[in-house]
Amino acid sequence: ERPDSVNERTEIGHWEADTVAGQTGKACLVTLVDRKSRLLLIGKSEKKASKPVVDQMIKLLQGIDSNFCKTITPDRGKEFSQHVRLTEELNNTQIYFPDPHAPWQRGSNENTNGLLREYSPKGVDLTDATDEEIQGWAAKLNTRPKKCLNWKTPYEIFYKTVLHLI
Repeated sequence: ERPDSVNERTEIGHWEADTVAGQTGKACLVTLVDRKSRLLLIGKSEKKASKPVVDQMIKLLQGIDSNFCKTITPDRGKEFSQHVRLTEELNNTQIYFPDPHAPWQRGSNENTNGLLREYSPKGVDLTDATDEEIQGWAAKLNTRPKKCLNWKTPYEIFYKTVLHLI
């Protein structure tokens, strides 16, 4: 039911959301990836539960211009059950859930989470990961050229700027 602009990746501001678990029952990472630019926003949640995960999503997205927060498509996990609160706190941002067992409907986020595992392997306790360390991981991924972006970086596409990486 998402608008065509979301599915076609024609505009910035349509986000895919997920969590990246560390050790079971401990801290996790909340990831948001813009569908068009592939820009990653990331923050740590004290645990994989609805209130702290949605709190972190709100914190991450309140730092973005409201014109760039149009829709969010999280996975179907119970940590996103407070989606109504998310909509209310983010100026009526629309939330869309993918079909069951259809991770390709949030493919940018799934791919980015796979790349993030380079820095945060499965089973590692994220409790002591600092915000500085986590934002460093995001910076590395956001300044990595991508073939699907014609070898531009997510940062360049999202912020409409040119980075001189060489």
